[in-house]
Amino acid sequence: MLKNQLDATDRRILQELTIDARQPFSKIAEKLKVSNSLVHQRVKKLKEVGILGDASFRVNPESLGFETCAFVQIRIRQAKFMKSVVEKLTSVREIVECANIAGRFAIIVKIYAANNSHLRDVVYESIQNIDGVEETNTVVSFETNFIRNIDVGL
Repeated sequence: MLKNQLDATDRRILQELTIDARQPFSKIAEKLKVSNSLVHQRVKKLKEVGILGDASFRVNPESLGFETCAFVQIRIRQAKFMKSVVEKLTSVREIVECANIAGRFAIIVKIYAANNSHLRDVVYESIQNIDGVEETNTVVSFETNFIRNIDVGL
């Protein structure tokens, strides 16, 4: 299913779920003036084709004592190390996101650390010691201004 295969009902269901993923399907059905079973069927279809993932809660890292957020760009020595480096990065518990990027650096990771000293330890001891990592560049984030889902194009 591609974007152009989504009808208005699919888009409205997606919009409602991105506003509040915990709202009952019956409430969505009422807002959209459709049957509850239609909403269930559409959500099931959207999950099956991979448009919708499972709903989850966002944990506030600061409330758990993680005061430092940073993005670390990672340069790989050779392309053959990419898979093994990414695999090793998954075991670094402070890394919450990892993306393959274009340019001088091949990977960017998002890290939450207790403080700058903890961040330094993660970068120097956990990331730079991975075989195949040639260089890192760390950018500290002062704050996250917003996080949102992709616009479903209503």
